[in-house]
Amino acid sequence: MASGIQWLDASFAALFGLLFGSFMNVVVHRLPKMMERQWASECASFSGTEPPVTEPFNLMEPRSRCPHCGHAIAWFENIPIVSYLYLRGQCSACKASIGMRYPLVELVTAALFFFCIWNWGVTPTGLMWCTFSGILLTLALIDWDTTLLPDDLTLPMLWLGLIAAHFQWTGISLQASLWGAIGGYLSLWSVYWAFKLTTGKEGMGYGDFKLFAALGAWFGGQALLPIILIASIVGTVVGIAMKINANLREGGYVPFGPFLAGGGFSALFFGTGTLQSAIGL
Repeated sequence: MASGIQWLDASFAALFGLLFGSFMNVVVHRLPKMMERQWASECASFSGTEPPVTEPFNLMEPRSRCPHCGHAIAWFENIPIVSYLYLRGQCSACKASIGMRYPLVELVTAALFFFCIWNWGVTPTGLMWCTFSGILLTLALIDWDTTLLPDDLTLPMLWLGLIAAHFQWTGISLQASLWGAIGGYLSLWSVYWAFKLTTGKEGMGYGDFKLFAALGAWFGGQALLPIILIASIVGTVVGIAMKINANLREGGYVPFGPFLAGGGFSALFFGTGTLQSAIGL
């Protein structure tokens, strides 16, 4: 039976998850744009031209603004969930609609943090799984929007998985974590090159290799097959549905990262052993 302390800890974690989810919305929107600016600056440097002069743009500045009218969002308009409900999902200046995804990301992050602390408490294990959940959800959203899986997130996630395994915070040994990372990367790398040599086309990006390696580092090599099966099956179903409804993007592609993330969350929620049993291993 759950104790009052367990409820209290998990509830505080959910509140922090709301705040973290709000920050994640900023990361999802701004990090790809920061990468594009960096690429433009590097291209200008390589071509011997002056890089474009732009105002500072990072995760902290400039202040968040309405994309429609440029209204600077005040602090009281940026309280997770509460501000969205108070503003009735509209900009306070121009009344343009605010997407439902913003509060949904906050709510989902709160639920993930609640789940992690409920199951593992306010311990290194619980905190690490909260971190894992936040990074993985951010990567899934960025990839869905832009087909990018930034190294700024995939590589720290990989290293955190190895560090957590070293301290026995994820229930697997460092050796299992290391071989999981190696197996995750090399398996998709091999598929990528087999597909490219056969068809002359690229079936996925290098970010997918790194994300799968990170999942291997967190769950070990035994989780790789269930995760990739879940990702492939769900990705295929979604891709077919999008094609039937003419919702495929230009080029007819569907980013794979969100489905890898879904496989990772399945391993987190149900456990690697349960997933292995489900596929007969």
